[in-house]
Amino acid sequence: MYKKTKILATVGPASDSVEILEGLINAGVNVFRLNFSHGTHEYHASTLAKIREAEKNVNRKVGVLQDICGPKIRVGKLEEDFLLVAGDTVWFVKEEMVGKKLSEGKYQLSINQPQILDMLKVDEYIYLYDGNIRARVIEIGDKIVTVIENNGKLSSNKGVNFPNTVINIEVITPKDEADLLWGAQHGVDFVAVSFVQSAKDILHVREILKAHDSRAHIFAKIEKFDAVERIDEILEVSDGIMVARGDLGIEVPYYKVPSIQKKIIAKANAASKPVITATQMLLSMAEKEMATRAEISDVANAVLDGTDAVMLSEESAIGKNPINVVEVMTATIKEIESVYPYNKFEVYPFLDETDIISSSTARLADRLGVEAMISLTSSGKSARKLARYRIKADIYAVTHDERTARSLTIAWGVKPIMNIEASNLNMMLGHTLQTGIEQGLIDKDKTYIVTAGYPAGIEGSTNFIRILKKEQIEYYTDMVL
Repeated sequence: MYKKTKILATVGPASDSVEILEGLINAGVNVFRLNFSHGTHEYHASTLAKIREAEKNVNRKVGVLQDICGPKIRVGKLEEDFLLVAGDTVWFVKEEMVGKKLSEGKYQLSINQPQILDMLKVDEYIYLYDGNIRARVIEIGDKIVTVIENNGKLSSNKGVNFPNTVINIEVITPKDEADLLWGAQHGVDFVAVSFVQSAKDILHVREILKAHDSRAHIFAKIEKFDAVERIDEILEVSDGIMVARGDLGIEVPYYKVPSIQKKIIAKANAASKPVITATQMLLSMAEKEMATRAEISDVANAVLDGTDAVMLSEESAIGKNPINVVEVMTATIKEIESVYPYNKFEVYPFLDETDIISSSTARLADRLGVEAMISLTSSGKSARKLARYRIKADIYAVTHDERTARSLTIAWGVKPIMNIEASNLNMMLGHTLQTGIEQGLIDKDKTYIVTAGYPAGIEGSTNFIRILKKEQIEYYTDMVL
């Protein structure tokens, strides 16, 4: 039995060689993240080629997630660092200028998206430098006047957040559009969309991808307070969710992040859509050999919450020993999965007829104590539906479509397996079982359960369940020998 919870690792200077990528896959990475807030298209193309080479060398399917940066809001250039003290006044002006100190306790600056300033109201907050400095709006007009509520040093180009303000700006920037085109041309498997505010942001990305014939699955990054409020509509149109706890912890009170994480994971699980828990999971290991106890507990609790995947950022991109980090994360996952609350049969409602099939399959698998469930799938949907019941038995998702196989690298408990295409269900099952025997995944002396759709190859047609013991396995494999 392999670990059920997947690992998503960001690639950067510390991990962008074929040798390290192979080591990361062997240590437990299932999906690699390309962070488009950094790096050129040429760099990412080189990295992607190395990932595919490592994947081939290790002979294990891995996915690639493209994380587009979105409209990052920043302060402009400052003449010098501002040493701000509680009670100081900061003016936010609407024209571009170099920020400066006007007099003792009074400062002036601009931001890179000045149209947002017209959306502010008195007593709303502006957070500077990743939330380290709080500024409260006391006057609106030609300029926004704020009063600083805590001490802090502000330098050029630091991030800006508006935790109380609904910001009606375009989430997809011209850079993002160019990056999405690159991703479509290079066949990335997943796209993570930053600063999502509503369902229309995801629908816009889907239109762009569709226009470029991309089948990439779209993950909405939940990192704004209004995205939390609109999670149901966002989830409905997304293929998956990322709980991006960094900016989320600035946009909402930080002590609310754990409960929000649990609620979002539960909603994604119920919808059979993968969910990623991200940000600072093992951050201290970017510099140190060992994680803190709190970090290990954070990973473990995300697993217990039901997350499909946990993500590494700086730890694997610029850390001192990325492979060690993944080994620690894998060990933590395996340990906590030994006490995982499997078999969530009573938790989720049936959303369609195929949910009844997947629920019945999962219950049978549990009662029979099968070695694995085998899902013959063209789209991957039936395998994801099986996964939501969090069965202890392994899930083998068998498909002839490489893109489908890679799309399942993020799904909890699912092991994607490539097989030849066949129109006859018996022949398809025979090839599947023979391939499994050759790969050491199928043991004729164990019991398995298979689901499929008939007629074969039609998405959403899962209507077939069969229990496979030694006699049945030999019957089907004899057809293809």
